Amino acid sequence: MISIGGKPPPTLITATGLDSSSSPKLGFVIASAPSGGSVINLRSRGSLRIKAVEGSRRVNLNGKVDDSKDESTNGHAGRNFTQLSTVGSSTNIKWHECSVGKVDRQNLLKQKGCVIWITGLSSSGKSSVACALSQILYRMGKLSYVLDGDNVRHGLNHDLGFKAEDRAENIRRVGEVAKLFADAGVICIASLISPYKRDRDACRALLPDGDFIEVFMDVPLQVCEARDPKGLYKLARAGKIKGPSHLVVYSQ
Repeated sequence: MISIGGKPPPTLITATGLDSSSSPKLGFVIASAPSGGSVINLRSRGSLRIKAVEGSRRVNLNGKVDDSKDESTNGHAGRNFTQLSTVGSSTNIKWHECSVGKVDRQNLLKQKGCVIWITGLSSSGKSSVACALSQILYRMGKLSYVLDGDNVRHGLNHDLGFKAEDRAENIRRVGEVAKLFADAGVICIASLISPYKRDRDACRALLPDGDFIEVFMDVPLQVCEARDPKGLYKLARAGKIKGPSHLVVYSQ
């Protein structure tokens, strides 16, 4: 939210209990505050009624007051919380810190979030190992999530092919999502061919030391080709896969 006419934007200061109206109005209403500032009341069906007053940085939820602090790092030491930033093609952005942090989420789940990155040739068994590991963790009462290479290409990365630059972007996106899972306290199991060491190292660099565990499926090419559940090796041998494909020289 940006300021208008040189005034700071309104900041949340109070929130009442649930709206008891059988059909509360949706939207917001702006009125004048005794201090001369603007008061914004927001109401929506089944949610909190919120009041905001210009210039305040105090937060009051259900009677508990907290002062927002820009210096809070929540695991992002070194990030500038007071300045607008440019990251990639995004300009005028600012990191917004929440009071519930990584440690709080880990304590809630009673586990430490991390990324287990399983990499190797096509048909080397990456997905099978990832799902088996997830099942073992589930039986242990641990929350995990598998980011499978083919699965993410059904949605998040459906716009990417298999050229070198597309592979790099594919891995970058999965690395960023895996980092979010780990930050949420979830054990994220990423299962992708990810053939380029530089791309895997870039994903490793997103996380604290020890939170990125790389697993290489050291399976001979002839075994992968014998398994070949998607028939890619057979198509490649027949010359039916043209240009960049799933089958690449692997870089350890």
